[in-house]
Amino acid sequence: MLKVLLVEDENLIRRGLQFQMDWTEVGCVVAGDAATGKEGLEQIRALRPDIVITDIRMPDMDGLEMLAAGRRECEFESIIITGYSEFEYAKQAIHLGVSEYLLKPVDLNELKACLQQIARRRQEGKAMDTPQIELAPDLDPAAMGNKYAAAMLQYIQEHYAERISLTDLSQELNISCTHLNAKFKAETGYTFHDFLNYYRISKAVELQKRGTYKMYEIAELVGFSDYKYFNKVYKRYVGYAPNKIFPGRKI
Repeated sequence: MLKVLLVEDENLIRRGLQFQMDWTEVGCVVAGDAATGKEGLEQIRALRPDIVITDIRMPDMDGLEMLAAGRRECEFESIIITGYSEFEYAKQAIHLGVSEYLLKPVDLNELKACLQQIARRRQEGKAMDTPQIELAPDLDPAAMGNKYAAAMLQYIQEHYAERISLTDLSQELNISCTHLNAKFKAETGYTFHDFLNYYRISKAVELQKRGTYKMYEIAELVGFSDYKYFNKVYKRYVGYAPNKIFPGRKI
């Protein structure tokens, strides 16, 4: 699975990008986020992401400076998102090898298409560099490099709305919880429990956008039996109370 770093100084935009689409559909996971260029550079050093999505104009260091400095730390693909459409920025972005230059407000379908292209390109590169082997039919080699991590992701996608635990999965796969957590974190940057909550909140935001359900109904639909706990987890991941991003929805 490709690790994505989001760097954007506007909290609503950054959190919106993180939670308004299912990143696992394109073989990605948001492993970290930052509000400034310097924070982004620190995250690049710590996370060694596969893809960096960044704004240009930010406090203390702009996105292009951050990308240039980050490329000296590790290799990654990059996508620029900005409200500034000046050609000079585009030229600098092209010089830095930026994969795409998207204007705000970001079209999520365009972003998905760009991420899919990156995933295909990277997979084609791996195929050229490594001998071909037969893979288990239930694994997605473009998304996950470890069969246990792949099984855990699939389990979360299929059962997130139910009461599930790492112990259940450990027994099903006949492998220790500690080993499973280590494999999953190496692939995604999350523990099983943290990613389960992250995925549930992502699904909650999807339902919230429809405007069909009240928030307590959404909490139950994505696997939270305790509404107060849902509110706490939602705010921890999204950064705002449930009614902040989509004001006017049924609460």
